[in-house]
Amino acid sequence: MAEASRTIFAEGAELVSSRRDSRPPPIGIGAVLAEPSVRFGGLLVLAVMAAALLAPLVALWLGHGPTEQFSDIALSEEGLPIGPDWAFPLGADGNGRDVLVRTLYGARVSLLVSIPATTLAMVVGTSIGLIAGYFGGLADRVISQGIDVALSFPFVVTALSLLALNRGANGQPIADPLLVVVLIIALFSWTYFARLTRGLVLSLRHSPFVQAAQTLGASRRRILIREILPNVAPVALVYWAVQLPNNIVAEATLSFLGVGIQAPTASWGNMIADAQRSSLYQLQPWFLLGPSIALFLTVVGFNTLSAGLRNVLDPHRR
Repeated sequence: MAEASRTIFAEGAELVSSRRDSRPPPIGIGAVLAEPSVRFGGLLVLAVMAAALLAPLVALWLGHGPTEQFSDIALSEEGLPIGPDWAFPLGADGNGRDVLVRTLYGARVSLLVSIPATTLAMVVGTSIGLIAGYFGGLADRVISQGIDVALSFPFVVTALSLLALNRGANGQPIADPLLVVVLIIALFSWTYFARLTRGLVLSLRHSPFVQAAQTLGASRRRILIREILPNVAPVALVYWAVQLPNNIVAEATLSFLGVGIQAPTASWGNMIADAQRSSLYQLQPWFLLGPSIALFLTVVGFNTLSAGLRNVLDPHRR
């Protein structure tokens, strides 16, 4: 009996040693910032966030609110919007509103929608993926089937249907449209995190450090939280940065279709839709270029940042 105990202890010590050896060395802030893609993408992301935070100050400096109309000074005698000048740095739209101020406030809306939606999707999807990958069996089959069913629904058509249900008999929204858009985007995003996490857990659950924890008598909950989750979290965080710009575009798409953020609230999607419907961008290009360039730079920033984080955090690339 004593010999058997010594054998088990020796095997456990060997597995613990292999567990330590199998883990990649920790990544410091310096190594992350040394990656050029992280620096470039991070600067773009910080610029967008700074623009969103400073929007009220810019509006106060110019004296133009995001929904205020200045038809007397922002529109010509023919009713056409003026071009860029000192009073309106990016010109005005067809209603005499400041394009620059509305573009900056549109950044606030896009971030207020995409960041909570992507974070919620990451938390839900990662949790479900951990369960499916580690426990396997019936749980894995049911969850995998549910993911396949969720992925089979077209985003735009389903989102239009769900948003239509949010309107009461008087045509007014029942719940806050911002909250509804966040929930809809999260509903379509969690599946990607779940699939990613499930695949990672399937490869990790037979790893030496997991076997070491099992040999030492660790519970399933402890193994999931203390052993597997720390190895999954960096990849999920990288994918969060990958999915975020997609969700920004999704919000802009819904607003462009007129079912997302409703006017007069400034959103890049409904600003682009206004420019497209009126065709005034042919006379005042910044009416369209302002929100379009802001959307483009935001997507490029997050995509570049996520690529850099993947280069640094992915153990297969280190």
